[in-house]
Amino acid sequence: MALGFLLFFLFARSSLQLETTQALNVTKKCEEDINAFLWELNQERPREYAVNMYDAFGKMGSNVEGGNVNQPGSREQCQSSHGSTFSGQYCQVFLQQETVRYFVGICVPDSCKEEDVEMLVLYGRLQIGQTSLIPPFPSILVNQTAQALLMTHCLSNTVSPDAFDVTCLFVCSVMVAIPLAATLLTAIIRWKKNREVSPSLESSSVNTGINLYGTLKSNGSSGSERNGGSLEEKDSTSHTPLCFPQSCVNQGLEALSLQNNSQSVLSTSSSITGGGYSSLNGIRVLSLFWIMCGHSTQFSVMFLLDNKKHLEKAAKSNPLHVIAGAGPGFLAVDSFLVLGGLLSARYLLNSINRADGKLSISMVASYLFNRIKRIQPLHLFILCFSTGLDSLVRGGPFWFQITETRADCKTYWWGNVLLISNLLTPSQLCIPWAWYLSLDFQCYATTPPLLYFYKLNKGVFAAVAGGLMLMTIASGAIGTALLQLPVFQPSSGLNLNYGLHYYMKPYTRYGPYLIGVLTGIYLTTKKDPVLKHKWQAALGWFCCLSLLAVVVGLAYVLKEEPTSLSLPHAFYQGVHRSLWALAVTWIIVACEEGYGGFIKSFLSLGFWLPLSNISFACYLSHPIFMRIYTGLQETLIHYTDLNFTYIFLGHVVLTLVGSYVLTVLIEKTYLLKYSRT
Repeated sequence: MALGFLLFFLFARSSLQLETTQALNVTKKCEEDINAFLWELNQERPREYAVNMYDAFGKMGSNVEGGNVNQPGSREQCQSSHGSTFSGQYCQVFLQQETVRYFVGICVPDSCKEEDVEMLVLYGRLQIGQTSLIPPFPSILVNQTAQALLMTHCLSNTVSPDAFDVTCLFVCSVMVAIPLAATLLTAIIRWKKNREVSPSLESSSVNTGINLYGTLKSNGSSGSERNGGSLEEKDSTSHTPLCFPQSCVNQGLEALSLQNNSQSVLSTSSSITGGGYSSLNGIRVLSLFWIMCGHSTQFSVMFLLDNKKHLEKAAKSNPLHVIAGAGPGFLAVDSFLVLGGLLSARYLLNSINRADGKLSISMVASYLFNRIKRIQPLHLFILCFSTGLDSLVRGGPFWFQITETRADCKTYWWGNVLLISNLLTPSQLCIPWAWYLSLDFQCYATTPPLLYFYKLNKGVFAAVAGGLMLMTIASGAIGTALLQLPVFQPSSGLNLNYGLHYYMKPYTRYGPYLIGVLTGIYLTTKKDPVLKHKWQAALGWFCCLSLLAVVVGLAYVLKEEPTSLSLPHAFYQGVHRSLWALAVTWIIVACEEGYGGFIKSFLSLGFWLPLSNISFACYLSHPIFMRIYTGLQETLIHYTDLNFTYIFLGHVVLTLVGSYVLTVLIEKTYLLKYSRT
């Protein structure tokens, strides 16, 4: 979502009108080389390097009316061109012609800096005779033929990581080396222990048994019955391991090793005591796939499509495109918030009940610390990995969007560390998709005070919860009314104020989380099911499905971006995410109370559990695969449902494989659970 806002910022700079005067202020070497290149093009038989550089320039294609306006050219062809005193350097010129914004790839000598290229373009020096190498769209397609220069951007021919990039790569290397070293040492220890157990020792140890760390396990016999000749048996009555520090080291290595952390990830049986709400696994994974499908489309829609307007038209006319992120815009995020609120309330309520109904400061501190320990190691690893990887990859014409994000990380990384990145402006986001982790943690921190009021007085709790819900509805509605915010994707993805004042803010997104907390309280404390008759369940399912359809359908009714204060848009924006959360809540409650039918069976299938186990890593890592795929493209992509289905499935497969590795190697390792599962 934030990527669209980032690119909007990139295009929102001041423009300069292209001139045709001859005044020029560029470096001497650049001027000499550009004159040599242009002179060569005017010859009857230009040299091969000049032909290749000219051929690498972006050219206007067909279907401009359908959105094929970007002209990327060929970075590879440009950078492989070598003259006698210079090589080709690929640059991008961002232009505006009337209301059409686009970029053109050009190939200039590598002696020219970005400032030189800007002057060459601005003063019309890139031309053969009277023919410009960057011609405007003809008046038959765009009424105004005058071009305005927005900015220039040159891509380096080499990779050059700076100190920040090197630091990120070092952090990643250390975080990976620790579990790998622990895995190797654990394997060596186990191998040595197995070698020490000879056949004769095994037969003489039937009554004692030697564990992994060299200690003896009592089999129930008395001390007088143990007459073995080993040294360890003399101290077996103490039931404490010999060389205690060594045992601690071994346990620590075991906890950090892949042997320990890989055991439960692919399991299809839940190990959660007291019931794990199995339907939540299906909801979580389907919501994740929904987000991935939307991102798969969104990462391409800004600059990579040659028929962007065709996609936008299809998204506005066909509600099935809600799967690809059209319509209300990533309602799956609200499903995640419901699950987060439910599970946080359940966890903390159980902790309070074990502490005789008291919510202590130490309990709250432990609750928040466990959450930080749960999300931050993998979050910060992804931040460092993404930044370091970007510095090592020579991207294509669309790599500029990744370069801008990488620059933001060097300045605003602290927003991710402090989990407040969603409070920054969209142009300040480091790994933009991680804004959700900040929102999730901010919501998570409100669960203890809510449960404190719940335990203190039910009436006070109801007043507080009601006030928070009204705040969420009012903030979304008022902001939409005053700022004329859209409610429909993809137009909301191009609206700066939508992200800045609505999409990422906790006070506009809190409603679904609050509903999740209320659901968690009900499911944890209920004594009797709320559904007692089948007609109640049937009525509930009818209302649930109708609510889901209304939330999606109304977005299509209100798909046009308002140009003035619009009460329907404001009301819808204020309530639609909370209404979606209510429908998801019904699905969970109905499944838990035995009225889920085939939906319960589907959402509780065993294969959802291993996918749910790696879902956190999937969420954090899938944009990396999408960004690399997009950034390495040399040409535009034509949107068809079939093409994007293949692209989406490819992203899913790569993400699942990579996320399993990340879950075992990073996420599980740094939870530091010393008990074996």
